[in-house]
Amino acid sequence: MIRTPLRPLARVLRARETGENPDLIERENRRLRQEAARDQARSRAETRLLAVALLFICAFVVLGARMGLLAATEPLELARGLPEDISSARADILDREGRVLATNLSTHALYAETHRMVDPEGAARELARIFPEMDAQRMAARFTDPNRRFTWIRTQLSPEQMQAVHDIGEPGLLFAPREMRLYPNGRMAAHVLGGASFGQQGVRAAEVIGVAGTELFFDARLRDPDQVHKPLHLSLDLTVQATVTEVLEGGKQMLNALGATAVLMDVYTGEVISLVSLPDFDPNNRPAPPTEGEPADSPLFNRAVQGYYELGSVMKAFAVAQGLDEGTVTPDSIIDTRGPLTWGRFRIRDFRNYGPEMSVKDVMVKSSNIGTARIMQPIGAERQQEFLRKFGFLDTMPLELAEAARARPLLPDRWSDLSVMTISYGHGMSTSPLALAAGYAALVNGGRKVTPTLVRQDRVQAGPQIISERTSQQKKLMLHQVVQEGTASFARIAGYPVGGKTGSADKPNPRGGGYKKDAVLATFASVFPAHEPRYVLVVTLDEPVDTTGPEPRRTAGWTAVPVSAEITRRVAPLLGLRPVSLDAANATFAMGQ
Repeated sequence: MIRTPLRPLARVLRARETGENPDLIERENRRLRQEAARDQARSRAETRLLAVALLFICAFVVLGARMGLLAATEPLELARGLPEDISSARADILDREGRVLATNLSTHALYAETHRMVDPEGAARELARIFPEMDAQRMAARFTDPNRRFTWIRTQLSPEQMQAVHDIGEPGLLFAPREMRLYPNGRMAAHVLGGASFGQQGVRAAEVIGVAGTELFFDARLRDPDQVHKPLHLSLDLTVQATVTEVLEGGKQMLNALGATAVLMDVYTGEVISLVSLPDFDPNNRPAPPTEGEPADSPLFNRAVQGYYELGSVMKAFAVAQGLDEGTVTPDSIIDTRGPLTWGRFRIRDFRNYGPEMSVKDVMVKSSNIGTARIMQPIGAERQQEFLRKFGFLDTMPLELAEAARARPLLPDRWSDLSVMTISYGHGMSTSPLALAAGYAALVNGGRKVTPTLVRQDRVQAGPQIISERTSQQKKLMLHQVVQEGTASFARIAGYPVGGKTGSADKPNPRGGGYKKDAVLATFASVFPAHEPRYVLVVTLDEPVDTTGPEPRRTAGWTAVPVSAEITRRVAPLLGLRPVSLDAANATFAMGQ
């Protein structure tokens, strides 16, 4: 690096020799150096200013381009920052015969661009006239808010409402295309379908998402772009569903029941042909979830799947089946039925005195609590739990409903010897009507476990063998004898032999503990045709009362059984079952023994 001296020494020395003033030389040198430094600083500053100016110019170009793009496009709901590439497509849901249960319908939403409105107060008054639930003053305040340029008014419109809004003539009221979910059958199969609603919303489209039932369970499949043109076929039969709903609703009203449910299932495939829970709702106008009270009081509550109850004597079929399958008893074994059966401070009694002893078959037919408890005593808690677990009673029942995964059985904290006896006749453990239907299907289909499903099946399930075929044959006969000789005599139907078991369980008192007085959950689990079962039907009524006699009657034989019989009488022909005589059914039973 070459250093420049601050003073021109040679010129100074030469000036001194000639008598000139050296200070003038130094001042001139200082002036030149200062001018050079000033020129260098100015050049550096000009370069920096040019760079900053270019940066600002680029920023203004980008912002201007963005503002121009926004001005040239349709308005978005900018408060939410939602994308416009929203897909509203959703696959149809059909029943097993291809009839539409749920589909999409083209409609429109209504929004306002307030900066384009000519008469916002007048528009608000006209909208309140078209939509009475709207408040004109509140709507006018939204339209005249200087900070608001866009607002949604309605998410869906009928054609008549759309025309009425169009007739207002307000340029700031605009329509946005929509796909809404439509359930053409109204309340039919409401608890199976569940319902749908809008998710993300933009001006051009809105998501249609499932909120409950199969709509929520299959939400990803129904919205999958590769499958939206492939309908989802459920196992339901719409005609059968309508018939079951009509009969069950009539029975609920006639018997003054708080609620009712019915499950009809194929005993070999596990297909749920009909699932009804009352009270129900219209999924086109799904009500809001309850914020107080009992969950079962809401029409949204699915009693068939979410309702886990002590179902009473319908569970005796499994206790007797275990004794038969393990060889501890036979249908003709004699059981001590003297009562009451005392266990510590607890006493087990029968509905009436059946005598000091009964056969296993009569224990089932007459529905003896004492006899069933005696059958289970030598089996014990561990083997009972293992047997019930094989039927699925101790676990969540799998079904293609979003609500099914959240419903769990209530089991005793300690499975004592007393629990063994009370559970054998349906108290001390809760289960759902759906689980009961699946259990009865396994009892009569040859002993194979059945997993219930709401999706149409093309072949029979090959479930594990959980009881022997011989035990299954014995249970079919016993269930038929219950109808012919026992507590379910009202289930006899000409041409359609029925087998089944009644259950009348006292309802627990959620507030004071113990059980409610004169409050019964009545259940009838039936199979038909009894000699060659194809279907299982479980009917449960919540606090029914038959008042046709001199005294109120609440047991299942007087309430659930007649309702179930009417359902069977009406749906059996719809299911393609041919009538057979009772003699032919008895001959089939005789051949199987």
